[in-house]
Amino acid sequence: MADEMQFDLVSPERSLASQKVTAVQIPGADGDMTAMADHAPTITTLRPGVLRIEGAETAEYVVTGGFAQIKADGVTVLAERAIPRADMTQELLDEMIAEAASVHKSAKEAKEPDSNAVDDAVKLVADMVAMGGEIGLSSQQPSL
Repeated sequence: MADEMQFDLVSPERSLASQKVTAVQIPGADGDMTAMADHAPTITTLRPGVLRIEGAETAEYVVTGGFAQIKADGVTVLAERAIPRADMTQELLDEMIAEAASVHKSAKEAKEPDSNAVDDAVKLVADMVAMGGEIGLSSQQPSL
């Protein structure tokens, strides 16, 4: 099919997907975007969110960060952490939020706190909480 492109999703642990798709919805750091065949070459960082692929097989993955390389003939996503949406649990979400809160705490308590690092950590926690809401899980946002 002329409208298809190659999609590859890799995390540090393993390759999660490699297939032909028609579209990839990406939770980009600067906003959500959809890549399709013949997309202009782009590299974007990921924020925590849901990565959706559409094609003969449609799938969703929860990603916590990383980056995506988009080319006219395909998309490669290198995720810090990627979990099939069907495998996400409240316990996993709570662990992810706790890790993000720990990053925030460390940034705040540094000998010379970097306001950008603190702001980035607050955004990370907020993105994790929002991601939970998007997939139907809920968590109390930690007091920052």
